[in-house]
Amino acid sequence: MTASDALPHLIDSGCLTPFGDDIATHRALIEGRLAIAPHPVLGAEGGDSVPLALLPGRCLDETANPAWLGPLRTLAGRFKDGGWGQPRRPVIVTSSNFGVGSLYAFRRADHDPGHLDHGTPCSSTNLLRRHFGWGPDVTIYSHACVSAHLGLLQATRRVASNTADEVLVFSYDFLSPFVTGGFHALKILNEGFPAPYQRRETGSIALGDGAAYAIVGRRKGDFRLTAQRVYNEHHHFTANRPDGTGFRRVFDELGAAAKGRRVWLKGHGTGTLEAGRLEAEAFAAVFPEAPLVGWKGSLGHTLGSCGLVELAIAVQCMRTRQAPGTVGTQSPCFTPNVATSPLNLNAMDSVICASNAFGGAHAAFILSDA
Repeated sequence: MTASDALPHLIDSGCLTPFGDDIATHRALIEGRLAIAPHPVLGAEGGDSVPLALLPGRCLDETANPAWLGPLRTLAGRFKDGGWGQPRRPVIVTSSNFGVGSLYAFRRADHDPGHLDHGTPCSSTNLLRRHFGWGPDVTIYSHACVSAHLGLLQATRRVASNTADEVLVFSYDFLSPFVTGGFHALKILNEGFPAPYQRRETGSIALGDGAAYAIVGRRKGDFRLTAQRVYNEHHHFTANRPDGTGFRRVFDELGAAAKGRRVWLKGHGTGTLEAGRLEAEAFAAVFPEAPLVGWKGSLGHTLGSCGLVELAIAVQCMRTRQAPGTVGTQSPCFTPNVATSPLNLNAMDSVICASNAFGGAHAAFILSDA
């Protein structure tokens, strides 16, 4: 078996956003549509108006029977083959929120004990196990906005080490007043709409509902994860090192792994100024000819699930040979490689998908045609 044969295949993937599934989301992004809209930051309690992307018909406030469970059932119906959660077909669940908004709702409302059934990572995951019929081999990963990347990395390691035949990575982050209020307190979630990688006076982000899955295994698929890298600067509670070395550490290693490939770049691109500039400059230094796009200007930041949500969209881009540009952004941008219009991918064979998290955590992978 060659080294290439040992690389895990991406057998299947999919996502759920306010636009719908990955196919509908890709189409909406190509058309430049925005899922974000102004909402009171604290839901029923009001507060400043901020840009959020909520699933259709879902209010921001948590309910005792979680409103996100129904959409997750629909998403899980796409891979409903039995046997998940068994030793050879384990499940990895990733998120940065899980059901934490329910703990806030429990304290702020009437202390309804129904909120406590899904308020922690373990109870939230156990709720999914019961509803989806998963077995006991379920692992949880949570590290802010690189959570999904860590789950994907562990999945490929289990397949490569032959301790699993297939691994399901399942990720979900749904907004609540607890989450939106926290980002609002940092002043990066404000009344402004995000413009990823745009050079402007004030930065801003949006937040969004999102869920996704990926199945990794040795069965042949159309795509392979040909390289993955993670790195944590351990620099600050929220900030990156100002010289950008954290970004370069990951991108330099992927640059070597991508030698000979024709790549395009799907960046993190939340709309913040310093992190956006550092990311764009690091990408431009390592991949000067590759176009860079980001989609959080439409979908909002889906937090710990963004790596898997945007992976599913990137797969649809590779299938259709067309990628959305950086939605919500206009010139001038931090670097000339930022693309604001859709890309024709006929000459490309790989995409580098990157995510970054509070404290200088970085993760990225190369997804290539098999």
